[in-house]
Amino acid sequence: MSETSDSPVDRLWEEYGRVFRDFDDVTLARWMSQTLGQLEGRLWRMSHPLVGAYRLAAQIGHDRQVWLKRLANAPMSYTEAECCRAPLLPLFTRDIVESGLLCQHCGATAIAMSALPAPFKTSLRKWADEYAKVHEVAHWDDRQRKQCGNFDRALDDAAEVSEKLLAKIARTHLPKLLDHYPALVWEDQDECLDVRPEDIILH
Repeated sequence: MSETSDSPVDRLWEEYGRVFRDFDDVTLARWMSQTLGQLEGRLWRMSHPLVGAYRLAAQIGHDRQVWLKRLANAPMSYTEAECCRAPLLPLFTRDIVESGLLCQHCGATAIAMSALPAPFKTSLRKWADEYAKVHEVAHWDDRQRKQCGNFDRALDDAAEVSEKLLAKIARTHLPKLLDHYPALVWEDQDECLDVRPEDIILH
């Protein structure tokens, strides 16, 4: 979420974040600590309003190095992220193999794929490989689009499979990671395939 972006969505999120910019460091640290307590023990969609609010606060807190100032204690179940020393709140994305689990505070890789608990590596890699083939449809070149005959139909079909794969990983594998991390956020959209959070049905 770049402050210099002219994207309407980025400008809107910048507006949303102003409330946290008005917080002093102590108030911001306490709000984040209390919210981490509310997030604890659950798998969260990235689109959830509470997660969105925390992400805004976390980015501002990172800019101010609030967690390094030790102004508030995070809930005890949260360990310190090696990337920025903020409480570890991992984000799962379709790029899990390349990027690992991302940090909600600084955006860097918080947990590399190689560092994930052993039982999950094979299954997550298999899912990621399957998803990559589906996602690739959105990035076909002109030759590939012509060869498929009806690119719009191929794109729609890929989006439908994407929705099912995202729902599947959120129902099956990701909840098991809560045995290792106090909370986990997952990316419930694919902008390239025009898959929105409301398209992914979990129940």
